[in-house]
Amino acid sequence: MHRIRSPRVEDAAAIHELIRAYETEVLGAPDMTVQDVADELSEPGFDPDRDGWLAYDDADGRIDATSWAYRNGDSDLVDVEVIVRPGVAGLAERLWPLVLGRARELGAERGHEAVTLHLGIHATDRAKRAMARERGFAPGTSFHRMRIDHEPPVEAPVAPARVTLHTGERDEVRREAHLVHQRGFAAHFGFVPVDYDLWYARRQAHRATDWSQLTLARLDGRPAGVVIGSNQFLPDEDCGYVATLAVLPEFRGAGLGRFLLRHAFAADAARGRRGTILHVDAENTTPALGLYESSGMRRVMAIEVWRRRL
Repeated sequence: MHRIRSPRVEDAAAIHELIRAYETEVLGAPDMTVQDVADELSEPGFDPDRDGWLAYDDADGRIDATSWAYRNGDSDLVDVEVIVRPGVAGLAERLWPLVLGRARELGAERGHEAVTLHLGIHATDRAKRAMARERGFAPGTSFHRMRIDHEPPVEAPVAPARVTLHTGERDEVRREAHLVHQRGFAAHFGFVPVDYDLWYARRQAHRATDWSQLTLARLDGRPAGVVIGSNQFLPDEDCGYVATLAVLPEFRGAGLGRFLLRHAFAADAARGRRGTILHVDAENTTPALGLYESSGMRRVMAIEVWRRRL
């Protein structure tokens, strides 16, 4: 018999054990770390008592399912998830009504009569894709995980003329980086604008954040582009991670994005990282996928985003 309760940060290791079993089933190896799970449970805006549920075996306490609904700022978007241990039946049917009910509440709390749900699914997970379709979801887009392996020494690129670089230890630089990120991603799939305080709080809450890995590019003194790295893939892949690469529309087409990408590669190699990883929307409004492939990166995983209007 399974009971349902809210998750706690101290459940991170037990939840990770469940996710390891699931990811090994669909990917052949685990992908998330305990730190990733703990960061999700402490995400600003996530209320574990109202937004998350665990199903555990009443006999031995083993967690066999985890689920949640997470609001995206003040928009009508709600990220949802239900993960069930392979071979355990009946829990999805119990958890999905809780997730959908909370998603409706999150929309109503922000004044929306309807909400758009986003559900991430590994492209190799045929069972979950079938389940999503049965529950009214449809494919929205696909994100590719890209990777390049470094063979030191990796030469740092020369900055374009009139471009200066600034790292993110200073508040002034972070605020300009936030501006570039918000404007640079405004037309992208699922993007929800957030103010600086929430943007900063989300990154500050993640233990993988290292503000020295934020590089802002100013052109003639004006913020023009940014690359934001983190340690997210350091524990399991020994790789750097480009969490954000953005160039303002008026500065695109002059090679600034390629320069910032190569700058990140060189910085990761100098830190002794085996490689660099990033994620890109296959339907990106800019030719980002071509940029990454032509820079030597290869696709190593695909994660689909399925949508439902509720």
